[in-house]
Amino acid sequence: MTSILPSTPQPAPIVACTISRDVQEFDLLIEDMEAVLGEAWGDLGFDEAMHFFTQEEGEALEFVALAIDEEDEAHVDHLSSIIAAAKARKIKVVLIAHDVTPSALHHLLRQGADEFVPYPLPEGELEAAIERMRTPEPKRTERDVSGVKLSHDGDGVIIAVQGMAGGCGASTFATNLAWELATVTKENAPRVCIIDLGLQFGAVSTYLDVQRREAVLELLSDIEAMDEDSFGQALVTFEEKLHVFTSPADLPPLDIIGQTEVQALLDTAARHFDFVVVDMPPSLVQWSETVLCAAQVYFGVIELDMRSAQNTYRLKRALQSEDLPFDKIRFVLNRAPKFTDLQGKSRLKRMQESLEISVDLHMPDGGRAVAEAGDHGQPLALQQPKNALRKEIAKLAQSLYEVGRSDAEAA
Repeated sequence: MTSILPSTPQPAPIVACTISRDVQEFDLLIEDMEAVLGEAWGDLGFDEAMHFFTQEEGEALEFVALAIDEEDEAHVDHLSSIIAAAKARKIKVVLIAHDVTPSALHHLLRQGADEFVPYPLPEGELEAAIERMRTPEPKRTERDVSGVKLSHDGDGVIIAVQGMAGGCGASTFATNLAWELATVTKENAPRVCIIDLGLQFGAVSTYLDVQRREAVLELLSDIEAMDEDSFGQALVTFEEKLHVFTSPADLPPLDIIGQTEVQALLDTAARHFDFVVVDMPPSLVQWSETVLCAAQVYFGVIELDMRSAQNTYRLKRALQSEDLPFDKIRFVLNRAPKFTDLQGKSRLKRMQESLEISVDLHMPDGGRAVAEAGDHGQPLALQQPKNALRKEIAKLAQSLYEVGRSDAEAA
């Protein structure tokens, strides 16, 4: 009689790995990986990852979760190498980041990370990111017909936002202002488009968590051939209310467009939308003059520091030497001193007197909630509706909407 031994259960194949300095520092990640994958995942250190990719077991990997915090920023080049090695083997990468500076995060995303999830992990977000990575991308056709359908009866109010110093919150201000305008009223809300002219390092797509479309670079490379269809194909929609012209997916040179091209882009947007919010790059370029002259409202975002003061002074001298309308700039003080901060108010008064400018809008410090909303890819109104900064931006949007409506009625 032949005896039949019970078969030994085979271990589940490893389809994913976490890569971190110490995965125990990311206990919520461990819980989510187990919930989604069971035992079909492993853990690697930074030094082990590159070698594992070349092994037979590494060939079965679908994705890796690269988990980092502020202590890992000193090794950003090594982390970039890990991402590059994974991408070379067609392994997807989801970046898990905790308390990482925007510059380091931006650098790693540029290396090719497929998804980004902030830590602590929002509920269900890792599973959703894995699902997106596993969903095959639609095949591209010669003509992408999935663009935004446009109308021709826009009022064309152009609002530009220029940061006077890096990190002063100009893109955050522009993105949230655009959303507040798009949702300023429940019925017959204005059509709003935000154009990210930070062509190299624009952050609007990150703050709204929308995909950068390849059609953007195609359009910028040949604006002379732009028509309604090609412009619509370059737009993406956020929450079905706000239309977004993102910065390109790839890194173009700043001179990819000139004054004529920017004017054509603004004219086209103005024909189709009631409000066009333009997020300007921190650098002055040849076509900055074009936007300054075309905009009905031009906001200059500053902080109460020496950088903003010096850069505002230099900008003032440059514009006045070319007989350009510096007085058109309406200054916005971000992270403004509180009502009881008499010392801060005194510093602001001295800044205005020395620069001979007027700071009309004071935006309060939104605190950590602002960074968290940006990391989650949502406006403050959706993430933290009671935030003090959000309330002030909403008031400004209401004011701009009422002025625009009264001007339209008068016309």
